[in-house]
Amino acid sequence: MSRQAGSGPSQRMLRVGEQVRHALSDVLARGEVRDDIIETTVISISEVRMSPDLKIATAFVSPLGAADNDAVIKALARNAKFIRGRVSGALRQMRSMPEFRFRLDTSYDNFSKIDELLRSPEVARDLDKDKESDD
Repeated sequence: MSRQAGSGPSQRMLRVGEQVRHALSDVLARGEVRDDIIETTVISISEVRMSPDLKIATAFVSPLGAADNDAVIKALARNAKFIRGRVSGALRQMRSMPEFRFRLDTSYDNFSKIDELLRSPEVARDLDKDKESDD
């Protein structure tokens, strides 16, 4: 039985992605990566998405307190092979170690934009009209 293209990630992809996220967080929290930008920035990893063949791990990161988010992403990309080697110890059960890709997590920005829209006077006015029509 084959999966449909739009059905989303499998349970295995989700489980492995969470294991990789934990291992990656541990490596960054211990300060094992010797890069000035990475060492001076607190990096939050919100999600790791695995490719269907589990060979590519895309980590969505949020640099906290960084002046230049793109510089942090570039520093992580520069050190991706080293990070891959450090993470491999925690993921011994995997047949092959995935290649890491780092992307800026913009979901928090999207949430704040939606929240701002919901609090706007136009939306409040429309919600008040709906309440009046229900009564």
